Amino acid sequence: MAKEKKRSVPEIPSAEQVSAERERLRQRSRFRRTLVSTIAVLIVVAAVSILISTLWLPVLQVYGSSMTPLFEDGDIVALVKSSNFETGDIIAFYYNNKILVKRVICGPGDWINIDEDGVVYVNDEKLDEPYILDQSLGECDLTFPYQIPDEAFFVMGDHRSVSIDSRSSLIGCVRHEQIVGHVVLRMWPIKKISLI
Repeated sequence: MAKEKKRSVPEIPSAEQVSAERERLRQRSRFRRTLVSTIAVLIVVAAVSILISTLWLPVLQVYGSSMTPLFEDGDIVALVKSSNFETGDIIAFYYNNKILVKRVICGPGDWINIDEDGVVYVNDEKLDEPYILDQSLGECDLTFPYQIPDEAFFVMGDHRSVSIDSRSSLIGCVRHEQIVGHVVLRMWPIKKISLI
């Protein structure tokens, strides 16, 4: 006579076990929904930030010392896209796949003259420049007086002895299509946050 195999009867879970399993599955479902919604929010925030920074408020980091004492190496600034610039405005512009930050000295049609001591005259009037670190002719290969071409701006760094700017034919006058925007805010370092 053959032996009969004993079948094991599956254990029926208790009500507490069923309740605990349902709660675990609910928690997992909530976690997934929270994770998906958080990732979606982060993607939307990143997209909006990129859109704002590209179209309206670009942000860039300053390198070098050509704008000291106003900006130090590593400062982070925000720009506003604009097409109207006045003497004294600080602008950022493209030059050879770089973005440079300089101060507008004069605009289209103006005459500029810089003497051997670095004193700047615009339309035969001495320019008051309390923001400069040092007066210097710097790297200059222009013949003065010099008239600014139409649709262009003559720009200079505040640290005149080290700045390479419109005084050099290497950079020259900055045209409207090169300009990224007008610097309006220093965002970093935190202790120096200020409107410009």
